[in-house]
Amino acid sequence: MKRKAFMLAVALMALIPAAPAVAQGVCTDRDSMVKHLGDRHSESRQALGLVSNGNMIEVLTSKSGSWSIIITNPQGVACLVAAGEAWESIPQVALEPAA
Repeated sequence: MKRKAFMLAVALMALIPAAPAVAQGVCTDRDSMVKHLGDRHSESRQALGLVSNGNMIEVLTSKSGSWSIIITNPQGVACLVAAGEAWESIPQVALEPAA
C-alpha cells in the first residue's frame, strides 16, 4: 500500500514540469473546468498544492472512483494533466511518538 502511494507521488511529480506540453488543447478557465468535472463526473477537490513556478495542482475525485488532476496558472487558466478510474484514498496513520 505504501509502495502504491509512493509511486503515485513520483508519477505526479514527474508530470508537473511537463504539464503545459501534456495538457495543450485541454485547457480552459478554472471555474469552467471544475464545473465540468463536477457536473459530468461528480468530482470534487480532495487535495491541492502549490508548484514552485506559482501554479496550483489539484486532485479531484468522485465516490465512483473517477479522478482528475488539473494545474492552474496564476492567470486562472486550468489544464487537465491526467484522469482515470479506480481512485483509492489511503487513510493517514498517526505515527508513534519518538522515544
